[in-house]
Amino acid sequence: MMTATATPPELSRLTLGFVPLLDAALLVVAREGGFFAAQGLEVALSRENAWSTLRDKVAAGLLDGAQMLAPLPLAMSQGLGRAPCDTLAPLTLSRNGNALVLATPLSEASGAELGETARSSAAALGRWRRGQEADPRLRLAMVYPFSCQHYQLRDWLRLGELDPVADVELVVLPPPRMVEALETGIIDGFCAGEPWGSLAAHRGLGRLVATGAQLWPDQPEKVLGVTRSWARRYPATLAALLRALQAAAAWLEASPEHRHRTLGWLALPPYLDRAVAHLDALPLDAAPIHQRLTGRATLRPDPAAAERLVAPLEETLAHHGRHLDPATLAECYSPAHFDAALHP
Repeated sequence: MMTATATPPELSRLTLGFVPLLDAALLVVAREGGFFAAQGLEVALSRENAWSTLRDKVAAGLLDGAQMLAPLPLAMSQGLGRAPCDTLAPLTLSRNGNALVLATPLSEASGAELGETARSSAAALGRWRRGQEADPRLRLAMVYPFSCQHYQLRDWLRLGELDPVADVELVVLPPPRMVEALETGIIDGFCAGEPWGSLAAHRGLGRLVATGAQLWPDQPEKVLGVTRSWARRYPATLAALLRALQAAAAWLEASPEHRHRTLGWLALPPYLDRAVAHLDALPLDAAPIHQRLTGRATLRPDPAAAERLVAPLEETLAHHGRHLDPATLAECYSPAHFDAALHP
């Protein structure tokens, strides 16, 4: 509950966006479990199926904040993909969580399968492709150009000596469309957050061949994103949001029964619905994907971890004759709001 010394939030009602993924769990727990309400907040959760739609709604003020891909606040602040909009990531919602999937026939033909390292499956796919007389150009999907999924997929291809431009066609698809696109043959594989990779495997349509945890261990994957102007206008509301999400994470971590109840909430039609029907339990830090949603070290923003995003974003900016501003990077992923709200 809100402490007696906490400043009451400036807003009592707000709307947060999310994309149907397991790492929206803390937002769902905070709402369904009453943790937002305990902080004096009435929060509506708005399901958005595409990251570009979510991005534009936050920038336009149609959403007060949202679950975001970890690179998205920095990309928005730098004006990548749209007009610049200074955006902050005051809390990390998840670490790890991505699965790289190949269509079952391709996995079988190439011998690419999940191993102890991501290099083995990438090398198998590379050898297979170089041995094909027709020299096929594979079509692989990721969720958004400025995403860990995109960057991890490219890194994996390079491990197999495959050129992400010459050897592969990379396409953007919203996460909920990945399994259907694999089934209909529109794509040969994808990199996306859970539960879409395990769902493809459960239905026999694809096989996991690598994970984000193998490629970028313990990388922040999703964050809470708000615009800088919103954070400055409503600091007590932001602090209340952070306290509610921390309380939701502590509750989720406390017992298996809480994790079972969370999976039930995620299965409700407004959230992930039937996309989680194949799961018996919420897989917190379970092999091989090792998605982490709880713990102070997970939730607290880490500017050092964000530095992994610098190289791929710098590459994009260089095409436009620009460079990444270190001050913007530091502000985007600063733990200052988190620490102030939770009094470490």
